[in-house]
Amino acid sequence: MSTADCAAESAPFVVESTPGPGRAGVWLDRLLRTVEHFNGFVLAVDVTIVFVSVIFRYFLHQPLDWVEEIASALMTILIFAGSATTLARRKHVGLVEVVSHLFPRHWRLFFDHVCDWMTVVVSCGVFVSAILLWQDSLGQTTPLGFTKGIYFCPLVVGSALMVLFSAAGALSGPQRLVWASGAIVLAVTAGLLVAGLLFPDHAIPPMTLLLGGFFVSLILGVPIAFSLGFASLLYFASDPDMPMLVYSQQMLSGGSNFVLLAIPFFIIAGLAMEVNGMSSRLIELLVRLMGRMRGGLNVIMIVATALFSGISGSKLADIAAVGSILMPAVRRTRQDPNEAAGLLACTAVMAETIPPCINIIIFGFVANVSIGGLFLAGLVPAGVLALSLISAAIIFGTRIDPTKAFEKRRAMLPLVSGAMVALLMVLMIGRGVTSGIATSTEVSAFAVVYALVVGGLAFRELSWAKMVSLFVHAASMTSGIMFIMAAAMAVSFTLTVQQIPQQLSTTLVALGQAHGSSAFLIISVAVMIVFGAVLEGAPALVIFGPLLTPIAQQLGINPYHFGVIAVISMGLGLFAPPIGLGLFATCAITGTDLRGVVRPMSKYLLVLLCGLILLVFVPQFSLWLPFHFGFK
Repeated sequence: MSTADCAAESAPFVVESTPGPGRAGVWLDRLLRTVEHFNGFVLAVDVTIVFVSVIFRYFLHQPLDWVEEIASALMTILIFAGSATTLARRKHVGLVEVVSHLFPRHWRLFFDHVCDWMTVVVSCGVFVSAILLWQDSLGQTTPLGFTKGIYFCPLVVGSALMVLFSAAGALSGPQRLVWASGAIVLAVTAGLLVAGLLFPDHAIPPMTLLLGGFFVSLILGVPIAFSLGFASLLYFASDPDMPMLVYSQQMLSGGSNFVLLAIPFFIIAGLAMEVNGMSSRLIELLVRLMGRMRGGLNVIMIVATALFSGISGSKLADIAAVGSILMPAVRRTRQDPNEAAGLLACTAVMAETIPPCINIIIFGFVANVSIGGLFLAGLVPAGVLALSLISAAIIFGTRIDPTKAFEKRRAMLPLVSGAMVALLMVLMIGRGVTSGIATSTEVSAFAVVYALVVGGLAFRELSWAKMVSLFVHAASMTSGIMFIMAAAMAVSFTLTVQQIPQQLSTTLVALGQAHGSSAFLIISVAVMIVFGAVLEGAPALVIFGPLLTPIAQQLGINPYHFGVIAVISMGLGLFAPPIGLGLFATCAITGTDLRGVVRPMSKYLLVLLCGLILLVFVPQFSLWLPFHFGFK
């Protein structure tokens, strides 16, 4: 993710225009905006459908059987059509900031065009596979009696839009570079595949192509989702026994699940809190109450991130919400912005397991572990890490004058009442997702309606224009996250076909039996930290969650304990220097430089690492609450 991309991500309600050549560019820009607003509309319809189903199920006692199928079909539109618009905006996450230092500057433009063409190859692969899948589904019907081909139409249309926007991006720029880079990508990709057909005895094994394709594309700067997609495409295209339609089928299974609708819904709830003024009121109240204590502003940052993590579920959304309010206060009170940015990144790691964390939902989905149990399991470990960070913040912090933190101060009574509206939402979500009364998806839909209706009526800051922009931006964020999951699911499928889980299980079980389950946990922590930094959060969990969780269970490790450790470890890698993508995003959001942030951040990272080791060796922190509430 580039700095510009991160900055744009932190300003969620601004839609930039995508430049294009002449009349074609104007039409592409209009199409892009139309698709973006359509995606926002689809997301709003999805929220409405699920919320109505909650009313019918719990209040009228008449469950609507068709909701899950329709809602999942709408999710397919969001993933693939949304991924096309995210591709057009160049908002897909990648290691651009990291790998740009690996090559001379004058090479970077050429590699950028190579990356663009590789996204075209992946988009074309998804489109061709989607057509084959659609043709194969003709004559089949869904449980509701619809033709199954209708269900795959969004996949076909979305992948076609991906081809269109990726090709438009690849063709923009100096023509010499455009065609030279395109010819090289086409020649290398086709050469690898054709050589295997012509010389089968000397063909490169599909697994080698997968690993090589992934790491080469990642190093070149291809977005992570498309690096995963390119790697799995090479595998499917080089294995004659693997039908190409399975490629898009696995991608589809990676995102279009009713459980995963909680991800966009919690994102909307968090964004709604920000745009209707609930978040700013809550943070200002915290500053007024706690600002005069030693390290008060840093402590408030930790508490605020913990509270917002209980709403949005998205770490970047939490950082954007807290950072956009507190970083100006840091500068007004003459605190060190680099230290504040480093602590802000560490608070995101601390809050990784606070419900309704997106990565907890993903882990529960791919590892087949109760999401409600995982939510409960993450609360006490998050509290341990929070108290550790608060202790460090007080020791290393200074006192401030809270009257200087904000340009305008609200009256105390309206401020308290406004903050209570926000806190009620936090408590409602926390109670809903941990009680087991409703699913996380149903609770998230209810949270969206509460944030929009109650927050809108209480503060009257949410206009129709802001609401439209909110849903458009939430759809974009959702597609970016879910397409990574979809691509990672295709890679996970190839690993299963190659029997990697069985081989890994044999090795690690033997290691655990020889050296104890703690040795396995330490290795898992190291793996998740490394791949959390390289792969971002979701794909690391999608790939390694199903691989490592059964092994942990064979070694007697409770899946709730393992899930919490895995998610925190992944978060530590995501926000740790030198290549943690979350840290680059934090620096862009806070307006700081990575080199200035690393040193003051190191003491907080050390605190988190010590806390993580404590959690590894004391599983009771993770297991007490789930066992207390009957989750086994």
